Amino acid sequence: MNEIYLETELADAGKRLDAYLAEYLENQSRSYIQKLIAQGQVLVSDKAVKQSYRLTGEETIFLRLPDAEALDIAAENIPLSICYEDDSLLVVNKPKGMVVHPAPGHKCGTLVNALLYHAGNSLSGINGVSRPGIVHRIDKDTTGLLLVCKNDKAHEAISRQLHSHRLNRRYVALAEGVFSQKEGCINEPLGRDRHNRLRMGVDPQGKEAITHYQVEEQFAKYALLHCRLETGRTHQIRAHMAWLGHPLAGDILYGGHSLGEPAGQYLHAQLLGFIHPDSGEYMEFSAPLPDYFAERIRKLQREAEAKK
Repeated sequence: MNEIYLETELADAGKRLDAYLAEYLENQSRSYIQKLIAQGQVLVSDKAVKQSYRLTGEETIFLRLPDAEALDIAAENIPLSICYEDDSLLVVNKPKGMVVHPAPGHKCGTLVNALLYHAGNSLSGINGVSRPGIVHRIDKDTTGLLLVCKNDKAHEAISRQLHSHRLNRRYVALAEGVFSQKEGCINEPLGRDRHNRLRMGVDPQGKEAITHYQVEEQFAKYALLHCRLETGRTHQIRAHMAWLGHPLAGDILYGGHSLGEPAGQYLHAQLLGFIHPDSGEYMEFSAPLPDYFAERIRKLQREAEAKK
């Protein structure tokens, strides 16, 4: 049984307990969180409360998570690009086309399959049997840096940083169109699209989502962006840019146009910064653009130069 202690903040006042915990354990469903509350596995200031309890911002929350089930996922000898590793953490540079964890239709070839081969049982179990070590995710066709936790202590510490917006995550994106502003902040809640369950969309009833963006280079039909995340919602940059009218290049799901092979959105998790859960030291890592992405930018730059 994993035991987690959380201290709410004034900024959390008014949030429902189940919604707050679903944000903290973002890889667990809200229905699963509600089940834990109903089972008495959650105490707020030493008292059992209902899932609809509204936080005041001055509580101590005690949460028990059942032990992970026996793992039934095959370890696979898949090469990993490891930027950093110690007894508590791994920083991995994920390639395009790799799914992070097993799901229907993706039982093998995932990052988790590779991690099990590399680290064996030395992975945190907080996010359940199919997601050992996984504290945050990036999409299949998004490249770049992921932080993997090798024990539950590290997982809890990194999850707190994620929840309190202290994890430093910066992305490079290629978006369609000409931007009227060189920088901006999109603060629009996201939820599952009611018409297409594969998509996310701006929804007043959704979860808080904040994306900062800056235009680094503007081309005739595309813009090279640097994006910084405060929150980490599913498809956040993709959905926010589509809402803004600038879907990512190659992102057909959100209205972007294909740029040929390789398929998928032009989005790269370039920088990852965090406070190490053991040493308390701030650590920061960066990953260069993959070759196909860098070559696309060079091509756009050559075309722009030729028109001068």
